[in-house]
This record gives sequence, structure tokens and C-alpha cells, in this order.
Amino acid sequence: MFFLTWACSTHAGQPSADSTGTDWSVHFQQTIVTQYHPDFSAPYTGRNSLLTSEPAQTSVTSTFFLGRRLWSNADIEFSPELAGGTGLSGAVGIAGFANGETFRIGDPSIRITVSRIFIRQSFPLGDNTSAADDGPNQIAGSQPLRRITLTAGKISMTDFFDDNRYSHDPRSQFLNWAMMTNGSWDYPADTRGYTWGIVAELFTPPWEARISTAMVPTEANKSVMDTRIDSAHSETVEITHTHLLGSLPGIVRLLGYHTMARMGNYLDALRTPGVDITATRAYGRSKYGFGINIEQALADQIGFMARAGWNDGRNETWMFTEIDRSLSLALSLGGALWNRTGDTFGAAFMLNGISADHQAYLRAGGYGFIIGDGALNYAPELITETYYQFPLPQYHLTLSPDYQFVLHPAYNRDRGPVHILGARAHVEL
Repeated sequence: MFFLTWACSTHAGQPSADSTGTDWSVHFQQTIVTQYHPDFSAPYTGRNSLLTSEPAQTSVTSTFFLGRRLWSNADIEFSPELAGGTGLSGAVGIAGFANGETFRIGDPSIRITVSRIFIRQSFPLGDNTSAADDGPNQIAGSQPLRRITLTAGKISMTDFFDDNRYSHDPRSQFLNWAMMTNGSWDYPADTRGYTWGIVAELFTPPWEARISTAMVPTEANKSVMDTRIDSAHSETVEITHTHLLGSLPGIVRLLGYHTMARMGNYLDALRTPGVDITATRAYGRSKYGFGINIEQALADQIGFMARAGWNDGRNETWMFTEIDRSLSLALSLGGALWNRTGDTFGAAFMLNGISADHQAYLRAGGYGFIIGDGALNYAPELITETYYQFPLPQYHLTLSPDYQFVLHPAYNRDRGPVHILGARAHVEL
């Protein structure tokens, strides 16, 4: 499928309909990621452990982005998505998992789903306008510079919150889950990373503010959304400020969230047969947390990013990944520094941790939906990642080798370290 897309792209590279001045936007992406790790040592392996020996694993996603302007400052977006394959060990065994594309899969077999379908309406707060570029989920044209925007439908929360120009998209930047967004933000999503919700945004440069309410699943990391929205829902709020450091642009984002769901409690689970957190699930449980996100240009071709986050860690992780404390740092270097304009090199460091309650649960043999070795000798999970991206513009293709080093996978100093070698191919039209 990838090679068919690649071949066709050489004949389909004309500007989209939107760029000719019509009210349509049509885009496509396909991403294939293959990863492998050499054998590593571990004295024991549990149900959710990264396997000590396994073959390479491959994931694939293909997405159409279709947009149509409805009337002034309003549009509808529709994105069918094909996804399949799997991550290493079935995408378990590392809290900061190595392949961000596996979050879009949910099932190894190839399936087509609707990832997004939403309506967006902006309300001007003045006469000044700014240009909106043509792109996925966005139609080219002018938009009010100061505005309130309402979006409702099936969405990905990461399209709206916790953006970062240097580390946000595993299809073109760092692959690790803890680099595509704040690892401790248990953001509302089904197994494939999408939810139904409403987002309100205020744009008044240099400030932005946004708030959302969204549905959550009936069970941890599952696809069926809970319709008891009085007892199961998630709210997120973010404040953003754009600034100049000298002449170099930067952004600071502050994020907070609160989720209600039929969660289990870690300490209650210690008193159940088999240390089973699912036996303790009840409505009325919550999870809340905070995060800070910084992006800063350090020079024309050098960018820095940092994220830090915390959540209370009392009740089970419900939607994203089992990280209660997170820190990520990265540098992004443009290829013009070494006469390779268009290339990008990135290097990142991640430090992930969990609460004392979460530690006690895993130490007693408990399992979450992504980690659990049957025992725990706790240590923070340390991950480094480097990638190099080089484009082949005549094919609308970018290729990226990737390397990740994982110390204490799933917070367990008894296992690893793990070396993960990867390669990514990404087509974008």
C-alpha cells in the first residue's frame, strides 16, 4: 500500500483545490514505522512486560483530511483513517512507549474508522485578519485575528492542546509517546486516540486560551464511550502566551485537567484477590493534573522544547499512558546548519515517574493496561531518543531513522536496559 501511494504521489502533486481559491481542502498522509530491539536481560516477565526477545514490529496509518467551508468563518472537517499493525510486544511494557503511531491503531488487523468529524465556527472580535494556510484540518484563507472559536464533534484533543513546534507529531518528529504530548496528561480518548467533545478557544495575540469538555471510555483504554456524561467526563484548560526572546520566538503553555470516570483505586486494589484494580471500579473517582510546555527558538536553525507534568496518581490511568510525573527536554536542529536544507535532527531526554500508590500496586503484582511485570523494583523510567529526518520532495516522502535507549522500562530496575532501533516512512499530500 505504501509503495502504491508513493508511486501515485509523483503524479498527484498538484496544489490542492483549496490553494486555487475554492472552499475545499483535501490532504492525505501515510506513515509506516518499523521498530526492533535486540535481546535484553530480565529475571522475570509479566503479562504486560516488554518481551526480552521478539521480531521487529510494524505499524501503518493512512488518513484522508477532507474540509469544506460552510459559510463565513465556519467549516466542517472529516477524516477517515486506516490503521493496522502493532508496536513492540503489542504496545506494552514501557510507560513512555516507543511508537506514537500505535496509539492510533488499537487492533493489529487493518481497519478503517472515522478519526475526526467536527464543525468549527469562529466569531470575530475585531476587523483585523490573519492568513490561514492550507493544511490538514484547515482551509486556506483569511481568519479574524482576534476571535472566539467553537469546535464540536469527534476530535483528537492533541489537535488543540499541548502543541509544540519541535515535539508534537510522531509522524514527523520524535516517535516516543512522552514526546508527542505531556506524558502525565491522561487526556480524553478512546483506544485510537479520539473522543467526542466541545472546545472553545479565545485568540487575542499574544494570548490564547482554550477550554474543553469531552467524553471518556466506559473502561480503561477501550473504544466504547461512556454515555453517563453526568458521572464520566473530562475537562481541559490551557493558557498560551507567545513572546520574543530578543528576536527569537517562543511560546509558554500552561495546562490543567480534571477527569471523572468509573476508575479503580490503587490502594483499594491491594485488598482484592489477585490485586485486581478492575474489581474496585466505581463512579465518583477522579484524576487531575497540571503541565507546563515551553518552546523556544535559540537561533535560526536551533529550537529547544521542555514539558513537565504531574497528576495526583491515586486512581488508575484511564486513557493515555501510565505516567504520573513527567519531564521531557529536546533540541531540534535544522539541516541548513550542515548544508542540508530541509533535513532535521532531534535529540530528546525523558524522565517518567509514578505516584507512591501506583508503585505499591505494581509492586504487589498489579497490572495496568500498558505496564505490569508482576513485581516491581522501582526506579524512574529514563528514555533518550534521537531521529534524523530527510525529505525526498519529488515523492512527497520523508524518511527517518530513529534510536531510543530505555533505562528501567515500566519503572523496573530489574529489567533492561533496552535499545530500540526504528525507521519511519511518511508520505504527505
